[in-house]
Amino acid sequence: MFPSRRKAAQLPWEDGRWDISSCPSPRSLPRPQQEPRGRIYRGSSLPRPIAGLASAPPQRKPPPHDNGGSRLIPSGLPRKCSVFHLFVGCLLLGFLSLLWLQLSCSGDVAWAARGQGQETPGPSRACLPEPPREHWEEDESWGPHRLAVLVPFRERFEELLVFVPHMHRFLSRKKIQHHIYVLNQVDHFSFGALHRFNRAALINVGFLESGNSTDYIAMHDVDLLPLNEELDYGFPEAGPFHVASPELHPLYHYKTYVGGILLLSKQHYQLCNGMSNRFWGWGREDDEFYRRIKGAGLQLFRPSGITTGYKTFRHLHDPAWRKRDQKRIAAQKQEQFKVDREGGLSTVKYRVDSRTALSVGGAPCTVLNILLDCDKAATPWCTFS
Repeated sequence: MFPSRRKAAQLPWEDGRWDISSCPSPRSLPRPQQEPRGRIYRGSSLPRPIAGLASAPPQRKPPPHDNGGSRLIPSGLPRKCSVFHLFVGCLLLGFLSLLWLQLSCSGDVAWAARGQGQETPGPSRACLPEPPREHWEEDESWGPHRLAVLVPFRERFEELLVFVPHMHRFLSRKKIQHHIYVLNQVDHFSFGALHRFNRAALINVGFLESGNSTDYIAMHDVDLLPLNEELDYGFPEAGPFHVASPELHPLYHYKTYVGGILLLSKQHYQLCNGMSNRFWGWGREDDEFYRRIKGAGLQLFRPSGITTGYKTFRHLHDPAWRKRDQKRIAAQKQEQFKVDREGGLSTVKYRVDSRTALSVGGAPCTVLNILLDCDKAATPWCTFS
């Protein structure tokens, strides 16, 4: 009734015999063909599995022992340390370093009456940042001295765009180490009045803010460009050197004129106590400074051997477009001819609102936005109503 069952094949080890030749060789077994990468099979074109062989999952190498950290971290660090933890630690260390630097060199020097031992409350100001390193610092042929070009400035941007690249190229050709400081007097109102321009006070501020990276200064007008390569801008060791002498300046030719461009060592400028801060508006501050030079016992030097005459400089100022502030208010007309024996570098009061490093036409410079203090009791002509 039921079909006879076929007797199962007797295995070799069941009858006590073991013939290794009866085992198929691994090499005799057919191997499955590998599917080529990127090839797509459709319908009946799919490869069929070989009968009698079970598909085994590909064996993978066991992963290396992981101790909870990254393989990029040295084995000496703690087990829980990771790249993220190191990154956070570096940020924290950098922040603490900057905080220590700020606290170590801050000082309440703003609005200080220098030289009289008086200080008024004001925001703390960090140490003066040094100008960026220049290429000449590694070239000994440029000499050991460095010039701070102090440029009193307010609202004359078209002249500044010409001045900074021109002076940088001119001084670089002469291998004069230098840095240009644009001393921008920021307009602000006090009791409904606008402060007038004060060239001398701005030069005092530029002297103080230029730091110790420079050892001599050039009091330089923004509208006066040197054209003759023979003009000397070197260190004035013997005494003040008036580059824009009366024989060369295109406008001013009287003998006591020391404006335009004047070089002084920082030691000599301190000996003169800088310039008077009483001259608000245009003019007369350089005439008063000539008296200070003579009062300090310094000898004034001027260029010699320059044959270009009044064409030695290019004067950018257009009086029709930009008129000068020549008004004399209250007692200013009488006071402008007096020598200020008390005020100067030691009494200038100011605040630096901001300090910005700029590149004008590829020439580096530093712009200082300066707020000058106006003492209306001492100089009632310092403001416009």
